[in-house]
Amino acid sequence: MTDAQGRAAVRLLQGYLWHPAQDELDLESYLPRELDEAYVLWDSVVAPFAFFENGEPTAGQTFYQFTVLRVYEERPGPEALHQDAQVVSEVLGPLLEATPPGVGWQLWEDLREL
Repeated sequence: MTDAQGRAAVRLLQGYLWHPAQDELDLESYLPRELDEAYVLWDSVVAPFAFFENGEPTAGQTFYQFTVLRVYEERPGPEALHQDAQVVSEVLGPLLEATPPGVGWQLWEDLREL
């Protein structure tokens, strides 16, 4: 989405985060809402798939849709967006690795405007 001033909100990373439904998890204690100039958003969602790749059902998990976005004064080219996504991913990786056992995630680069 480009606003009246020409700024563009661009998704850098998209994915899912999940944990066992019986476990409480305060995501805010592990993931900040801002990483440098990017914003980290998540919303609770119904599991987007019925089974994990190993055949385990997802029904016993709490799922969140996860988005990292950045607002640019002017939309950069694909190479610059890819580089920004890579930088955010490198900052986000250790934070996700520090979550408790049983927390899983799947993130990928997604450079579409919101």
